[in-house]
This record gives sequence, C-alpha cells and structure tokens, in this order.
Amino acid sequence: MNLTRLFRRSLAALAIAAPLAQAADPTVLRIGDQNYYNVRASVEASGVLEGAPYTVDWKHFQSAAPVAEALEAGAVDLGFLGDSGFIFLAAKGAPVKLIGVSRQNPDTIALLVPKDSTAKSIEDLKGKKVAYWPGAWSQQLTLRALEKAGLPHDYVEFVKLMPIDAAAAFPRGSIDAFPVWEPYISQQTLFSGAKPLLTARDLMPGLSSIAANADSIEPKRAAIADFLGRLQKARAWVEANKETYADLWAKKANLDQSVSRNWIGHANMTVGPVDESAARDYQETADFLVETGALAKKLDTSSIVDTSFSKSFE
Repeated sequence: MNLTRLFRRSLAALAIAAPLAQAADPTVLRIGDQNYYNVRASVEASGVLEGAPYTVDWKHFQSAAPVAEALEAGAVDLGFLGDSGFIFLAAKGAPVKLIGVSRQNPDTIALLVPKDSTAKSIEDLKGKKVAYWPGAWSQQLTLRALEKAGLPHDYVEFVKLMPIDAAAAFPRGSIDAFPVWEPYISQQTLFSGAKPLLTARDLMPGLSSIAANADSIEPKRAAIADFLGRLQKARAWVEANKETYADLWAKKANLDQSVSRNWIGHANMTVGPVDESAARDYQETADFLVETGALAKKLDTSSIVDTSFSKSFE
C-alpha cells in the first residue's frame, strides 16, 4: 500500500472517529441554584439523579440578581429565581424562557420587623428604612403591600441591600424592616425575635421561575426534560421526609438545625409546568411592576413562556 492511500485511509478513520467521540461526550447541565430553592440538596438527598445520562455542574448564588446575570450571560443553562426577578431579566431582552414554575407556602416570603417594633401594619412604616434588592421579591412584596394599603411607593425609604447584607444590618437597627425569604426568615425569627409584619399570602403569587437560557434549550432539550422530571420526584421525596431532609440540609448549608427544620417543615415546595394559572400570574405581576414604575414598559409575558416541557412534569 503506498503512502498516499494509507494517509487517505487514516484521514477517513479520523473523520469517522471524531463525530463518534463527540457523540460520546456527556451532556453537562449547568444549573444556578440558591439557598431558598435548595435544588441541589434535594436532588442529591433523594438520589433522583442516579443513572442520569448527563452530569450537572452546580452554580450556587445567594440571591436572584446573580442568577439572572448568569442566565443572561449564558453561564448557566437553568436558573431558579423569583417571578419578579425573571420578569425584570426578560424585560431587558435577555435570551431566557420560562419553562416551569415552583410553588411554595406564601408565608416563606415575609416583611420582618424587630421584636421590639410597635408596627402592626405597613401604615406604621412611614419614612422607615426598608431593605430591598431590584427585581427581587423584597421589592415586589413591599410595593404590593403599599399598593393594597393605598400608599405611594415612596411612603417608606428603600435601602438597596443584598439579603446577606440586610440580614447583618437588621439586628443592628440600620434598617427598620427586612422583606425577605427563607432561610433568612427562620434565622431572624428564631435568633433575634423578629416578627413578620406581613407575608406574601393574599398579596402576591410568590411563584418561582424555572428559567432556561434560550440558547441551551435545543442542544440540551433531552437532558433538561429529564432533569425536570427528576426534580419533581425530589420535591415529593422531601415532602415525605421533611425532618430527615432538614437535618441533611442543615449540615450541607451550614445552618442551625432549628432553622432548617422550621423552614422545611412548612415550605411545601412543588414544581410543575407553566399552566394557565401561572401564565396569568406572571402577566399580572409584570403589569403590576409597570403600574408601580418598577418596570419601564409593558411586557407581554406570553413571549417568554415555553410550554414545550409541560409533559416532563407528568
């Protein structure tokens, strides 16, 4: 065999082997998680990822804002964040889609006041310093409470603080009210005697977004669909094993066991498709944010909803 023919055969073999090697490369799902959702902890504790035909690269964040940034930049394929956080992100024109929702006890989102506060309602916070973060539930909760009471949104003094910074400022008296979610609520109520002035109940849907970077959907569709089904099983496992899971989560997140048990005991988290009710809630939330001036212009949320993963939750 001459060298030319041998060279051609070698090239042909490489051409065949290359796509086979590429096909063999496992899919990697990059998932943005935060403490409130404890997605990683729930799927690992329940063991639902065993046998998954892909690997998961977990990215941990302390709040919605960095999750949103990661989704926009394409640094994660999936991210978990509140409804308002997702809406603000989509309104910027970020390449994201809502592919599922998470529901939870609305009392796991609350506006806290110090134990010695005389405030009984939002009306008692006139001129008081209230923490918030743009696009987060903290902003939406306070604005909705003010609207329901017929008060302008400048009735209180908003202080821009990330949750971890607000958690430190609150006991020192640097802020007068702390709108936040779990596990901050349990930490503040159990250890500093903070009191919920109001919660999201009857004020806002408190839906959470399972968001996808739009460019990741088609290349990783099968893996995403499979993961959503496994996540639903993980949530069901947590509900059936609350104390066991709470104790595991306490160790993993370096939380006090009493905090974890208090929170998980009434979290009641579930995941599901973007059904008609959820789609309506997202549009109403977007409209509310426009009415209050928090969002610059009207957003048609139907343009950012992808219902093609609905069967993944069946």
